[in-house]
Amino acid sequence: MTAFFRSTRILVTTSFLAVAPVSAFAQDATTHDHQPAAGTADERPYLQENDAAMVKMMNDMAVKPTGDANRDFVEMMIPHHQGAIDMAVAYLRYGNNEQLKRIAQEIIVDQQQEIAAMRMALGDPLPASDAAPTQADANAAASNSSSDEKTSSQAPAMRMMMMKPAN
Repeated sequence: MTAFFRSTRILVTTSFLAVAPVSAFAQDATTHDHQPAAGTADERPYLQENDAAMVKMMNDMAVKPTGDANRDFVEMMIPHHQGAIDMAVAYLRYGNNEQLKRIAQEIIVDQQQEIAAMRMALGDPLPASDAAPTQADANAAASNSSSDEKTSSQAPAMRMMMMKPAN
């Protein structure tokens, strides 16, 4: 086992041991499933979509180590960055603070660029280029809010637009 994974395992175990007793007291003993925080009826679609993005991120970060620290780092970081993108897209759909919307847009662009940089550092091919959204589609938010089940796959495709260098 490499030092990185040994250290990570120790950190995760220590963190769990420190948090487990606190969370045990904080949880209602009758519910053990993961549920988004309760909110107002207007906020519920946002909370559900954000929760789905977080659950997907955590599941996707649980990768089997390959023994290549470079690849393992990237394979865990890309879902982390994609989770930030998915959460920012959810905020753009439902949030109304213009300053936070600009921050969410910056998060989308920054995280897309970092994902591309990590893939390029490993020599992996980049996904097809699509324009990054500047605003979430209002019609998509309206149609998605009628459903109780939200997944981050409902979010618009988020890919970085790559510019070709001038010759």
